Amino acid sequence: MDEPRNALSGTAPTLEDVARVAGVSRATVSRVVNRTRNVDPVIQEAVRRAVAEVGYVPNSAARSLITRRTGSVALVVSGAGEGMEEEFRNQVFTDPFFSRVINGVMGFLRPQGMHPVLMLAETPEAREQVVAFLRQGNADGAVVVSTHADDPLPELLVAAALPAVLFARPVRPVPIGFVDVAHQEGARLAAARLLENGCRRVVLISGPLDVRAARERRDGFLESMARHGVPVVPTAVGNFTQASGEAAMLGLLAEHPDLDGVFAANDLMASGALHILREQGRRVPEDVAVIGFDDSSAATASRPALTTVRQPVEEMAAEMTRMLLDRIEGVSVGPKSAVFDPVLVVRQSG
Repeated sequence: MDEPRNALSGTAPTLEDVARVAGVSRATVSRVVNRTRNVDPVIQEAVRRAVAEVGYVPNSAARSLITRRTGSVALVVSGAGEGMEEEFRNQVFTDPFFSRVINGVMGFLRPQGMHPVLMLAETPEAREQVVAFLRQGNADGAVVVSTHADDPLPELLVAAALPAVLFARPVRPVPIGFVDVAHQEGARLAAARLLENGCRRVVLISGPLDVRAARERRDGFLESMARHGVPVVPTAVGNFTQASGEAAMLGLLAEHPDLDGVFAANDLMASGALHILREQGRRVPEDVAVIGFDDSSAATASRPALTTVRQPVEEMAAEMTRMLLDRIEGVSVGPKSAVFDPVLVVRQSG
């Protein structure tokens, strides 16, 4: 495609051309093009219209020299234990949770003219590569989804003084910003719904207990059930996959055939539980009510559609990205946090 040319001079459109059409100074155009945030939104829109009208294309290399910014952010999924690298990679590309995070990050970056660089950090070597990538200035900072309690990446990023924000509160007290959802409150919503439906022989399918979110969902659910006169809740532990939900449900049914309610700590495990209940001839919700957590695509794809606790993943990912850009641009100093409220989404399963 031919490069846009200035109609008067035959040269490529310049900042001066944009400024003349927008009716502002060259300096103002430069600030908008370089994504300086303290520009009036009305002026920003006028400059963007002028950019489109004259066909101006910023020189990204020159802009990087001026701003010391790359216009990209590393989106890092970090975790995995010894020997679990392949399972980790499979989970990243099949679990609807991660696609929702990516959508939230991209949805925030795209209007800023910025782009994410997806990086997987499932081994010590891969984590060192992430740190080196950022130190070398290949991205302006990182938004990090950590899937393992012993993940050292947050501490490595802090030690290297690299801008980063986490999805989910860190397990250890690391001075790094994060977004999270009130997991215990979400689990209490699930308990209240099962009790409202008359369930008293309730079981729990927990996530892996080395993950803070799984522990908090378990604790919130058990506490709420105990407060309402159900002191013992049989529990099986899965790993947030559909297959683990199926295995957990089979075991719980064998040990507690009269169960009448299930809370699974994420939608994929709840979907697995629904599959086993259907195979075993249990009607949902007439015989057994089932509630999940996340409100992912698995919830609406399940049959019957899954009642679940909504974790606003896209909004959380967008906020995580906003916090990172504020840190990069000096708008905020020091780590910040944001905790979102969960919402019960009632469908057909319970």
